[in-house]
Amino acid sequence: MDKQVFRVRLADVARQAGVSAATVSRVLSQPDLVAEATRQTVLAAVEASGYRMNHAARNLRMQRTGSVVALVPNLGNPFFSRILEGMGRELAAAGYDLLVADTWGEDGRHTTLARFLDPSRSDGIVLLDGLVALEGIAGRADLPPVVSSCEWVAERGVPGVMLDNPEGARLAMRHLLELGHLHVGLVGGPPENVLHKARLQGALEAAGAGRVTLFPGDFTLPSGEMAARQWLALPAGARPSGIFAFSDEMACAFISTIRRAGMVVPRDVSVIGFDDIELASYLAPALTTIRQPKREMGRKAAQLILHRIAGREVAPVTLLPPRLMLRETTAPVSPSA
Repeated sequence: MDKQVFRVRLADVARQAGVSAATVSRVLSQPDLVAEATRQTVLAAVEASGYRMNHAARNLRMQRTGSVVALVPNLGNPFFSRILEGMGRELAAAGYDLLVADTWGEDGRHTTLARFLDPSRSDGIVLLDGLVALEGIAGRADLPPVVSSCEWVAERGVPGVMLDNPEGARLAMRHLLELGHLHVGLVGGPPENVLHKARLQGALEAAGAGRVTLFPGDFTLPSGEMAARQWLALPAGARPSGIFAFSDEMACAFISTIRRAGMVVPRDVSVIGFDDIELASYLAPALTTIRQPKREMGRKAAQLILHRIAGREVAPVTLLPPRLMLRETTAPVSPSA
């Protein structure tokens, strides 16, 4: 005789956890509405019983896709991977899948957003790309909710999670000035980018009477190398003794390029980056940089889009604090410099 397969039901989980079936359902669909102790009890019962939710049936019943889309300007940049990690874990705990689309190099980034504005494709969109066009979406109830993370722009009317970028730049500049570097080279990002503008603002505010030279960049390794070549081409007495690169990738490429030219960091020039990518602490010398709480940024962005999907009011912006990570690529200015 064939063995019967016992299918665990929601009511079985509720009985084991000592709560109502409605509470179990709420934990699995909207966990932030349930007290932490109750949530952990229900999840333990789910694990012990082997209960498996029928996601397709639930999504159809709730008229949702069960997915959130993140639009990322450059998947090749390791900075974004940690944000996506924090976002993915938070969404998974709420029963959502995270889908990722790369917008790098597209001429019309508004077309990327348009592909996901159909509610049948996603329940919400998280923008990590500040250049994606948002015209025509504000206040429309027929579109999935949209939030921003990382590259947040106040004028777009979309709530977001971001680092206090001006303060991070002020921390970097104050550190170099305190070491005696009164001439600082800034390796910036694309001029129209919101992160470049915010970091430039903070750097100039902190510079005071110090001298600043701006080298063009775009947050990538090649632009860091180009900035180093421009620095090397200057007369020795005109070179900034300190370099503040607006991304760790540019800082790493800058250091690598001048070392191949026979320069020593930080003896000949101090270098500080921004982001604190995982590689930064493993370099030799280890990179002094400004840390962004990347996983926390992703987690907060996920919470924000979940609140928007649930129809709740959210703050216009959630601001996260930067942190100066002192390592080995900065030192007091040398007498020769």
